[in-house]
Amino acid sequence: MDPDGAAKAFVDHYYTAFDTNRAAVEGLFKEGSMLTFGGEKFIGAAAITAKLTSLQFSSCKHHVTTVECQPSGPAGGMLVFVTGTMHFGGGEPPFKFFQAFHLIPAEPENFYVLNNYRVNYE
Repeated sequence: MDPDGAAKAFVDHYYTAFDTNRAAVEGLFKEGSMLTFGGEKFIGAAAITAKLTSLQFSSCKHHVTTVECQPSGPAGGMLVFVTGTMHFGGGEPPFKFFQAFHLIPAEPENFYVLNNYRVNYE
């Protein structure tokens, strides 16, 4: 498996799900997964999904600028680093974001998110 291709495929899948049906990202997390978002920590698939679906905007579109990855550990995990902009309806100015995912193999050619760290900035 090509790590760069796998990272890009994951990022495309994640942001498509986030932008169209945020609740659909729950399947990418497990009970030991953790999200850090705006200085708060959320543990477990249900808590992470609850946070993401409670965000105060109904529609958005991520525009990814960079995707970089590094192998992580002997089990075939990956660290994926993403930068880009997040656009909202209504003409509001976009936010820049940085997001890091620690992906762990779940089955052949599939991953789940163990750690997810996100920062929005202007």
